[in-house]
Amino acid sequence: MVYFNYITNPFQPNKGRICRALKGKMSVWDLIKSQKVDLSRPTICFIDGLVVLRKDWNFLINPSSIVSLVTLPQGGGGGKSSNPVQVVLTVAVIVASVYTGGAVAAAYGAVWGGVAAAAVSIGGSFLVNTFVPPPKASLNGSGSANSIAAQSPTYSLQAQGNQARLGSPIPVIYGRHLIYPDFASQPYYGYANDEQYTYQVHCIGQGYYDIEKIRIEDTPISSFEEITYQIINPGEKNTLFRDDVVTSPEVAGQELLKGNTIGPFVLNPTESEIDRVEIDVACQRGLYYANDSGGLNTKSVQWRVDARKIDDEDNPLGDWFTLGTETLSANTVNGLYRTYGYSVAKGRYEVRATRLDDKDTSSRAGHELRWASAKGFIVSNPSYGDVTLIAIKMKATNNLSQRSSRMVNCIVTRKLPTWSPSGGWTGKVPTRSIAWAIADILKANYGARLTDKSIDLEGLYRLDQIWAARGDTFNAVFDSKLTVYEALSRTCKVGRSVPYIQGGIVRFVRDEPKSIPVALFGPRNIVKNSLTIQYIMPSEDTADSVCVQYFSDRTWKNSEITGSFEGSTSDKTATVELFGCTDKNQALREAIYMALAKRSRDSLADPERVKRLHNKYKR
Repeated sequence: MVYFNYITNPFQPNKGRICRALKGKMSVWDLIKSQKVDLSRPTICFIDGLVVLRKDWNFLINPSSIVSLVTLPQGGGGGKSSNPVQVVLTVAVIVASVYTGGAVAAAYGAVWGGVAAAAVSIGGSFLVNTFVPPPKASLNGSGSANSIAAQSPTYSLQAQGNQARLGSPIPVIYGRHLIYPDFASQPYYGYANDEQYTYQVHCIGQGYYDIEKIRIEDTPISSFEEITYQIINPGEKNTLFRDDVVTSPEVAGQELLKGNTIGPFVLNPTESEIDRVEIDVACQRGLYYANDSGGLNTKSVQWRVDARKIDDEDNPLGDWFTLGTETLSANTVNGLYRTYGYSVAKGRYEVRATRLDDKDTSSRAGHELRWASAKGFIVSNPSYGDVTLIAIKMKATNNLSQRSSRMVNCIVTRKLPTWSPSGGWTGKVPTRSIAWAIADILKANYGARLTDKSIDLEGLYRLDQIWAARGDTFNAVFDSKLTVYEALSRTCKVGRSVPYIQGGIVRFVRDEPKSIPVALFGPRNIVKNSLTIQYIMPSEDTADSVCVQYFSDRTWKNSEITGSFEGSTSDKTATVELFGCTDKNQALREAIYMALAKRSRDSLADPERVKRLHNKYKR
């Protein structure tokens, strides 16, 4: 009787594995032909645990021998993540498990043979991953773990507010969270009927979102009648206003006087074209003449704005031409602010302005004219990518100050596809699931860009059922640079799990009760003096409680809660940050779990007492 094993995938030996008991005399070549073994890929032959070269495959196999044919894996890793030592050790573990299982099966039966093979496989895999761990960079993570991250406008009270974070990552949000969205483009200002308007485009984050609330500081945006806004989903256009606008920094409130031309100032940067120019002017002291009867007579002011085309080296491409000759008349002591717009042919421009009438310098007149700003509207087809935006037009009033206009915040829930074994992937739905945040990190363009076959989706679905039943969720904002593996580890931590790579597939294991294989070992299959046990005794520094720091979804501020258990005697408390946890009850459960895990695993605690405590605090 020859025991035959054919393993086509050494990283998943239980899938596609062929095990047979064959009668009769045969060589390895006879066995290969009768069992239709595919030799198009490199294949190693083991007989009773020893490698047999192909030149010896014509010899007859001894009865009761265990013959194993193992196909070696090919490709993958791109030359960076593959480790030949790990491959060799993995193959050795597989052969050892097959040989041990066959030997035990021959002596004690098939059931015990399977148990022994499983025990050797699990233990060997653990040792291989311990001594030759898979590289974290194999998840296609970008950036270094030691890179300096920009200060987060979400989790730092000092940084809260809207800002343009040039060079920083576009935020990725999971679950339900409060955010202060970054500016997608620099805000600009304009005037209409002496009222100042602010135009802002905010970037919520990558992907689609269900926007629950939009607020100015703590007040709903609906309380401000002077604000209009538009939510722009990925692929949609901003129809509220043009958002690709440049403002000349040189124009900063200079006074216009007759015979004194202000400028020229370059309006748009190199390698850009504009098709519209807007000029803002201001009569800050009003426009009037105080007559002898105490009333106000009408006063007028005139000015001209010129423009000229230039090339990318600032050389003129033609003569100056007049954009407009304007006249403003009024009889008011209140400030006057106006915006004048002009359409131009596409190109790069410089502008200048001059006053046409004499300024009345008497104390009875308000006749001052200032050039407030100059703007150019870039010719472009803005495409911000797969992100959600909010366009906001604000009118400056007593309700809306300069500071509060930059305190726009939103409460949003990320929309993600979900997966099930029966239905596959669904459309994008609002979700706070840990599992589908993990899947997005692994599949998205800003993540690892893996395909479904590289992710253990069935295992992820099983964990999702557990997390949903417990009420465990993940709610976080990734707005600083970090590796994909670091983001994956932070997300898994909220669900008491860790990611690992096995056979090119990203898998997940949760800390929970599990059934482990049991096998009988004795002097015949244990190397003498190879078993060692180390006991870690509790010390005076052993913590009996854990303080979990989390971001509360009630106050939207950093908070903390301490978890301990019955019988705690130490006043030592360990502090742990639980990124992505926003629920107080979930934070308390995890604090108690961490305290129990520390106590029961790092000390010789009473097993019955530990069992009772785990049953009491298992949620």
